[in-house]
Amino acid sequence: MSPPVRPLEENAGAPAARLVIGVAQIDCVVGDIAGNLARVRAARAEARAFGADLVMFSELFLAGYPPEDLVLKPAFLEACRAACEELALETADGGPAVLVGLPLVEDGLCYNAYALLDRGRVEAVRFKADLPNYGVFDEKRVFAAGPMPGPIVFRGVRIGVPICEDIWGPDPVECIAETGGEILLVPNGSPYWRGKTDERLSVAVARVVESRLPLVYLNQFGGQDELVFDGASFALNADASLAFQLPAFAPMVARTVWERRAMGFVCVEGPKAELPEGDRADYAACVLGLRDYVARNGFPGVVMGLSGGVDSALCAAMAVDALGASRVHCIMLPYRFTSNESLIDAEACAKALGVRYDILPIAPAVDGFEKVLEPLFKGTAPGLTEENIQSRARGALLMSVSNKFGPMVVTTGNKSEMSVGYATLYGDMNGGFNPIKDLYKLQVFRLGQLRNVWKPEGALGPDGEVIPQNILVKPPTAELRENQKDQDSLPPYEALDPILEGLVEKEMRVSDLVAQGHDLETVRRIEKLLYLAEYKRRQSAPGVKVTKKNFGRDRRYPIVNKFRDPFGTVAAPSGIVWPRGGGAGEGEA
Repeated sequence: MSPPVRPLEENAGAPAARLVIGVAQIDCVVGDIAGNLARVRAARAEARAFGADLVMFSELFLAGYPPEDLVLKPAFLEACRAACEELALETADGGPAVLVGLPLVEDGLCYNAYALLDRGRVEAVRFKADLPNYGVFDEKRVFAAGPMPGPIVFRGVRIGVPICEDIWGPDPVECIAETGGEILLVPNGSPYWRGKTDERLSVAVARVVESRLPLVYLNQFGGQDELVFDGASFALNADASLAFQLPAFAPMVARTVWERRAMGFVCVEGPKAELPEGDRADYAACVLGLRDYVARNGFPGVVMGLSGGVDSALCAAMAVDALGASRVHCIMLPYRFTSNESLIDAEACAKALGVRYDILPIAPAVDGFEKVLEPLFKGTAPGLTEENIQSRARGALLMSVSNKFGPMVVTTGNKSEMSVGYATLYGDMNGGFNPIKDLYKLQVFRLGQLRNVWKPEGALGPDGEVIPQNILVKPPTAELRENQKDQDSLPPYEALDPILEGLVEKEMRVSDLVAQGHDLETVRRIEKLLYLAEYKRRQSAPGVKVTKKNFGRDRRYPIVNKFRDPFGTVAAPSGIVWPRGGGAGEGEA
């Protein structure tokens, strides 16, 4: 039996003077419709216990966000609709009403929808009007844009429910305000990147100032593939003052109380959490992303190489914080170029973290590969190929442990290395997930220092120093040949990382970087390496996004690409005046 959809006018009644709104900042899992429905029920029960009139959930909660091309499957859409109807019928029990998101088909078009469920009915539905189509978002690919959303009526209160991107421009909120809206309840699927909380707050303040309406910003929580949803939900009163603030990187069903005053609704009760910022927020995001990727894919734990270097040490600390020491297996894979210093440092790190630690020397494997290849390599000088054999032997051994016992291999390359291809395909790039993929090398060092004096709330690792200081101060090296250092092949990271940030995050011209004081030949070299390494990055493991532009859906460059910035080789503009594009205009046929 499907619940009826109640016309808007039937919802009218004496306006409530007070609303208790449950704000469900909880995780949903893409495709786990039954599980998401169970999570709604549990959160609704919690909200009922604290007297909520209404409990709201994040964007597309029943489907999980982002569902991507799952919404092209009719069976998926039907299952989401059936779950929503089942939930609507359950609201006849007199408990809180529910605001929940789902993909919904109407007149042959699929919409990103938000539904009000109450008294055994689907009371109202609104569609997302402004579909994002940039960065990690591809909603125009799978959804139709809805009309401008007017308010819905609940307990006589006219509630606006603009969905996520609908508040990043003025029009949807303006429509709600002009049609009598009294409060904005905004469901979001806003992924984390550094500085995102300030961006969200600025957008929300702008909409509140324009509309003079209070606004509740409910964000999704949890990791989904490369994206981390940090929660950090908040609300603003109509004067743009902070009404409440939920924690970041933690689930919560919050009780918030709103009372009608002369100037409209005001929040009189709600939590005020402190938010982590900068490196602390990035570290927490990496831990949450790794935890949920491992858990949601059903791995019993992780296995990883522990080299005595900073990258693997930081990944090991993040893994223990995410999963607990009993689910992390670290393996040292030494060869003749591995220093005694690295052996000591790796063992000390494993001991500090409390993980299982084994040593598997790779000489027999390397010697075996070289013996097999000897007939073909005879008469050639050893070099990079032989170095890569070491890395591939390590990768094969880690994958073998994974295949035998089930833990996922954590790969440990940082963004500086991934940018310029300082990594070996089918070697150190082997693995299922990389928690530091979007961290440049200098930040890896900073986060290592940070973790020794702080850990996120809820982290499962030990307090205190977990990364030996020697790892954090010694020059980085892959130890693939005698006395090798990273700076034998790369510029110092103090020069490399700012150049990469300019080329990757900001799409800067070579001339802009040179004007900042960077050496022209160094910039050109790094630009070339960046483009050449695209084929490696396409085959790399997914990893947590913490910058505004990660290697993945944020940055979609062709593998075959002959373009190089022509700085210094192209003549000045010719002076030709171009007509305006876009079709016939003044003076055109």
